[in-house]
Amino acid sequence: MALLELRNVIRRFGDFTAVDNVSLSIEAGEFFTLLGPSGCGKTTLLRMIAGFDVPDSGQIFLDGQDIANTLPEKRPVHTVFQSYALFPHMTVTDNVAFPLKMSKVAPAEIKKRVEKALEEVQLPKFAHRFPHELSGGQKQRVAFARGLINRPRLLLMDEPLGALDAKLREDMQRELISLQKEVGITFIFVTHSQDEALALSQRIAVMNLGKVEQIGTPSVIYGTPANRFIADFIGKINLMEAQVTQISNTAMTLEINGLGTTVLPPKKEIQAGDQGVIAIRPEQVAVHALAKQAEIPHAHTGKVLDFLYVGDVTTYVIELDSGIQIEALLANSSPGRARFFEVDDPVIVSWPQEAAQFLVDRP
Repeated sequence: MALLELRNVIRRFGDFTAVDNVSLSIEAGEFFTLLGPSGCGKTTLLRMIAGFDVPDSGQIFLDGQDIANTLPEKRPVHTVFQSYALFPHMTVTDNVAFPLKMSKVAPAEIKKRVEKALEEVQLPKFAHRFPHELSGGQKQRVAFARGLINRPRLLLMDEPLGALDAKLREDMQRELISLQKEVGITFIFVTHSQDEALALSQRIAVMNLGKVEQIGTPSVIYGTPANRFIADFIGKINLMEAQVTQISNTAMTLEINGLGTTVLPPKKEIQAGDQGVIAIRPEQVAVHALAKQAEIPHAHTGKVLDFLYVGDVTTYVIELDSGIQIEALLANSSPGRARFFEVDDPVIVSWPQEAAQFLVDRP
């Protein structure tokens, strides 16, 4: 039995449906992420799990018990917010100890558990400091320690790293993964950052317009998106309009606008005549000098329109002879400002046939 199960949960605000018939299950010890753009319903869903909001219909089961109408303080759940929500007049020790004091735990037990919690988040030297004496990352660690002190069944996190700078976010991501493995508590993480979701999660639920579009591991979500929205939302991707012209038990022939035909493995839900897009990740696109054209199958000629150098990789924007623009991501293996091509260089692009996916347009 899953630790947490949501069945047909709906939440409306007037005429607006924030969460639209969502069902999902989360296993004990899992790092599960709700990912989606602003306004997709992920925070509303988290608030209902925490007990800060109540669904209009549907059920929320924790350990097999329906908790949809249980008060927040009666749930074995803790929420960590982006704002940290630390008490400014309390030391780190007192902030972390607060939930235990409210539960009337014996002072000796509180001392022991607080010391252990601060060790887990690497903050024992800061036990007597106040929040204003801490950095953003240290405050976030205190918030995690306080959230974990009661060993809740679920730790809910609403954009907890959103206020940190890029380097500190990366450091905290690694710490979060280690912390979750060490304590073994189920984490439910809300973010709009695709990179963060892919880096942290064991499974991801991608949300859009109040619905769950796809649930899967990071590699499945990134590598085999269920539809055009997910393909476009998760990372960078090239999307080219295409139509299925022929389909059999072994092959699916498509006409790509401006690029001719390609053949892909068939999908049972796709039929001849279906419109959609061919989706190819930039890192799967190869760029070659024009002189190599004869050696490359499925090659398309064009020129470099622009490029963006970001240290370890360079993204090239290639305009093909047909007018279609394609992005290609090339690793920079040499030190310094390494580039393979300049603007206006004639080039050839190609990609492995198995790298392309066809995503059908459905109403």
